[in-house]
Amino acid sequence: MRKNIVAGNWKMNTTPAEGLILAQEISDLSSSTPSNVELILAPPFTHIIPMVQILKESKVKVSSQNCAQWESGAYTGEVSARMIASAAATHVIVGHSERREYFKEDSQSLLAKVQQALNNKLTVIFCCGENLDERDANKHFEVVQTQIKEVLFNLSPEEMKSIVVAYEPVWAIGTGRTATPEQAQEMHLNIREFVEKHFGKKISQDLSILYGGSCKPSNAKEIFANPDVDGGLIGGASLKAADFIAIAKSFPQ
Repeated sequence: MRKNIVAGNWKMNTTPAEGLILAQEISDLSSSTPSNVELILAPPFTHIIPMVQILKESKVKVSSQNCAQWESGAYTGEVSARMIASAAATHVIVGHSERREYFKEDSQSLLAKVQQALNNKLTVIFCCGENLDERDANKHFEVVQTQIKEVLFNLSPEEMKSIVVAYEPVWAIGTGRTATPEQAQEMHLNIREFVEKHFGKKISQDLSILYGGSCKPSNAKEIFANPDVDGGLIGGASLKAADFIAIAKSFPQ
């Protein structure tokens, strides 16, 4: 039985003090969300340790937004998966579209990051998705399948149990164009069927696939009603406690 998940990616927003206030607000409201919905917050690195402390009695888990591809060493400015795990975070986001675009992360480096995360018993939220040119060229399925094949197909079935996939239609984020619920379902089903061909039905059916394309309270219910959409990776709407909780309450009852 796969999990319903709503994960908030705060990106480079909030100071530690602001983040703790927001995290507490979300924690206070979290008891109103369905019991079968897992809540995750991914703040900047500076917030992780204090956030873990204030959230330890709540249902909200803490994720890192990224991790290094190396175990340790002379890599100034990097934060290892071991450090993240030692701070008691439980998840890490790998391969976000912004990391791929701005920092030129490729499949080789992303596979190394995934392996570091799994070695340190972190659950990986692995992001994939096509940009506007790729969507307009009708290459969206090919692009996403390649991203998954080059990283996740190097894992064992056991390791896949610690993977969550987040589909990001990059062309629908901040462009004025929006992905329809039908387009979200189409891609999520394609991902699940592609995973099934490699890992089998059990792994594919247990895999949580999140939608990461400008999901907000106004469209979450319609998106989450799709059978292969298991939740959302939320950006801007996760910076407002009421919006984040409203999204978490949008699953079919």
